[in-house]
Amino acid sequence: MSKGFEFRGMRRHRQALDAGQCSRILAEHSSGVLACAGDGGYPYAVPLNYAWVPRTEDDLGRIVFHCAREGHKLDAIARCDKVSFCVVDADEVVAERFLDRYRSVVAFGRARVIANPAERRAALEFLGERLSPGQGMALAREVESSLGHVAVVEVVVEHLTGKEALELTREREAGERG
Repeated sequence: MSKGFEFRGMRRHRQALDAGQCSRILAEHSSGVLACAGDGGYPYAVPLNYAWVPRTEDDLGRIVFHCAREGHKLDAIARCDKVSFCVVDADEVVAERFLDRYRSVVAFGRARVIANPAERRAALEFLGERLSPGQGMALAREVESSLGHVAVVEVVVEHLTGKEALELTREREAGERG
């Protein structure tokens, strides 16, 4: 957690997902939306592919992605490393009941461009295996050819929160009881 800052608690705490549920959702998906402080004070949110590195004793988990070596995203991260990342797990509108059966996770953390070549290669290999599993030598060639022209970014998660629709909470609780 950031020193001197307390993340806001969820108002509807019954619908909150625990850290394990949040981690499962992040591990199951491969795309989300990164939000950072963009140009002119406007928020900048951009969808991207990612890989989730699960929690360890030292952190709540990490999000890894690659991008071009220059652009709005990297300029924003260089200006302010605080970011959030959102993944939507469920979104089903039930029109006749005027409700949305949703489930999502938001991770807050600090982003950094990985500068160390060995660490960058390992992160690209991890990302490649996560997004294109079992590609072996083809993945190794792709990583090798990409190293010189991509940036690899790691978000170290400081706060993880998730929420689901009350309908889904009730269904989950009923399943746990019965």
